[in-house]
Amino acid sequence: MTKQEFLEKLRAALGNDLSGAVVSENVNYYKQYITDEVAKGKSEKEVIDELGDPWAIARTIIDAQENQEYTEGEYRSETTANGEYDSGKQNRYGNVHVFGLDSWWKKLLLILGFVGIIVLIVAVIGGIISILAPIVIPLIVLMWILRVIGQRRR
Repeated sequence: MTKQEFLEKLRAALGNDLSGAVVSENVNYYKQYITDEVAKGKSEKEVIDELGDPWAIARTIIDAQENQEYTEGEYRSETTANGEYDSGKQNRYGNVHVFGLDSWWKKLLLILGFVGIIVLIVAVIGGIISILAPIVIPLIVLMWILRVIGQRRR
């Protein structure tokens, strides 16, 4: 495969999924890379063989571009219709709001939330015990009395 054939296949593979500017940027990169390697003394065939299949390279570039668009997104800050300040990371799937523990009041809110959950659990367990105690304690006492009486008869 020649340099020109490699670059044409790469351009065709990238052209289906990426914008013209990104395609040109990548084709120019590989064109310059092949030229530089040939200038270092390698043959054009050796360089192209080292690079491999242009379709595989294109798939890698397309995947990397999609991942970059997904993870980078665009930051935006604006005031909403009701006057609240809205800041978030925006990508092609919509807004992503991140709750960080970067201020003292957020940390305090988290601690109070945990304490509230523990108090709720203790209250539920205490409520169950207070409901069952008037029933269970007399039953235990009655069973103990019957057992003591049953042992004395033997």
